Amino acid sequence: MSSGGRCAACKYLRRRCPPDCIFSPYFPSNNPERFSCVHRIYGASNVSKILQQLPIEVRGETADSLTFEAQCRIQDPVYGCVGLVYFLQQQIHIAETQVAKAQAEIVVFNSQSHQPHEPPPLQLLQQFEPGFGFNNTISTTLKEGPEQVVNFGHFDYFHQA
Repeated sequence: MSSGGRCAACKYLRRRCPPDCIFSPYFPSNNPERFSCVHRIYGASNVSKILQQLPIEVRGETADSLTFEAQCRIQDPVYGCVGLVYFLQQQIHIAETQVAKAQAEIVVFNSQSHQPHEPPPLQLLQQFEPGFGFNNTISTTLKEGPEQVVNFGHFDYFHQA
């Protein structure tokens, strides 16, 4: 049992907090929303079973993971944390594409500085075509690349009103 009384789980469930409460180390009374999210998505019984089946040394990380996943699922009921992972992967892809374009422009610039009378290599510039990334920002994608940038406006996790 926590030193200040009942843990957040026992307060939420309106029960007495026993000395060997499985929830008290991971859901302290000063953060009631942490347990509320986890309970709403997984249920107290399931969380209790999960924590009891694990070694004590990994229970804290498990409670943190359950809390994060529950908060993501509440924020985005369809995709949960998978939607956030997908969004971040797409942002990485956009950044990698922009780096590739910048490197190609450097090659073109260097080739122009060595031979000022020749036009830039056309085949190098034709590898790129403009596209749209997230939040209608312009990015560049390779025509022949295996992946294409797709605009999914509903993965806007960082600009919520």
